[in-house]
Amino acid sequence: MQYKLSRYTVGPVLNGLALGKPWVTGLENIPETGAAILASNHLSVIDSFYLPLMISRPVVFPAKAEYFAPTKLAGKVFAAYLKSTNQLKIDRGGARSAYATLDAAVEILRQGDLFGFYPEGTRSPDGRLYRGRSGIGYLALQSGAPVVPVAMVGTRQMLPPGARVPRPSRIEIRIGKPMEFGDLADERPGKARRVIADRVMSAIGELSGQEYVHEYASDVKARLAAAKAEAEAEAAGGARIEPDTPAE
Repeated sequence: MQYKLSRYTVGPVLNGLALGKPWVTGLENIPETGAAILASNHLSVIDSFYLPLMISRPVVFPAKAEYFAPTKLAGKVFAAYLKSTNQLKIDRGGARSAYATLDAAVEILRQGDLFGFYPEGTRSPDGRLYRGRSGIGYLALQSGAPVVPVAMVGTRQMLPPGARVPRPSRIEIRIGKPMEFGDLADERPGKARRVIADRVMSAIGELSGQEYVHEYASDVKARLAAAKAEAEAEAAGGARIEPDTPAE
């Protein structure tokens, strides 16, 4: 009941920002019953709003733990939406936490629900498509659920990373055909997980048309942050007035 109420409440606002109802193709690829993993590219925090809005069945998404304990009003509204729609709270503090999240997701899938997942692991830093983490393979193998590739288009233009206020933009959601991986049953688990991740990212790329980068988005973000910190340190150092030195 809370899930439906939250959609009726938030839906008109999202449709207004999207300049009308988002354009969706491939809805017939979402199973009417039973488990499935909706594997999407990740361009904006609002991806987790628009995809569930357009699907009749409830979808559980993982959400960072800090989103559930905000201090500002806008954050509290977002947290209330996450709680009302039973989104999965995750702690990204380390490998153990990551596997605990994946195991929780497997249980959701074994109950026959839809689970939304971002194989890139984080939002794209620049709008390109990055290498998928093998966690998507772990979910597929442990749950036996099909993977449905999804491409979000336009959400980055509406609310890019770092922006506080969304701006109206056209939104399109492209849903691909379910993928199954029975041909990997005899492969080593580690290799099978990697192959699944690569296949899923290839399918998402075909749907989205994004340029693909064979790097993890988190590594690129870390490199950009380090370069920014170094540049700021150099700028601060250059701004200091050096003492006069005696002429030789």
